[in-house]
Amino acid sequence: MAALAFWLFSICVITGGFFTVISRNPVHSVIWLILAFLSAAGLFVLLGAEFVAMLLIIVYVGAVAVLFLFVVMMLDVDFAELKAGMAQYMPLALLIGLILLMQLGMAFGVWQFADDAQALRGAVTPTDAHNTEALGLILYDQYFLLFQLAGLILLVAMIGAIVLTLRHRKDIKRQDVLQQMWRDPKDAMELKDVKPGQGL
Repeated sequence: MAALAFWLFSICVITGGFFTVISRNPVHSVIWLILAFLSAAGLFVLLGAEFVAMLLIIVYVGAVAVLFLFVVMMLDVDFAELKAGMAQYMPLALLIGLILLMQLGMAFGVWQFADDAQALRGAVTPTDAHNTEALGLILYDQYFLLFQLAGLILLVAMIGAIVLTLRHRKDIKRQDVLQQMWRDPKDAMELKDVKPGQGL
């Protein structure tokens, strides 16, 4: 049963990735991508990494893929024009793809399994700890500094993306919080002596 589930999930991952790339409709591409993510989560469950599988479903399927779907459906993007511009780069893309396939073929040609690979695959986590606990011990104990540095790099990348894409337009009225805090109530308000029957 486990072997059947492995082949089923593997075929679904490959099929989903393939149709994600070749689908003409971007909405269909995102749906095929969601299928690939769900199938990859099933492979993680077969490996005994349920926590990583749930993270894949919650983060990638529940957030990233749905965000892609909303962006594709709500933005009025002319995909025909984008694809027309991509045609001139097709020969270079095919050359790069051919080089990558050749490198993968060379790597798999000399691939050798270690003697203890089957035993390590059978005992992914220590016997005295659950896989979620073992993952937490690895991230927050053994590789704590690298984990924090990875988060710092992502933070810097996010700040850089905001700085590069931020544009201040002069025709838009923006809120100035400091000016609001430092204003003088005497200048902000004016009392009017309204006489009866005259109005303002």
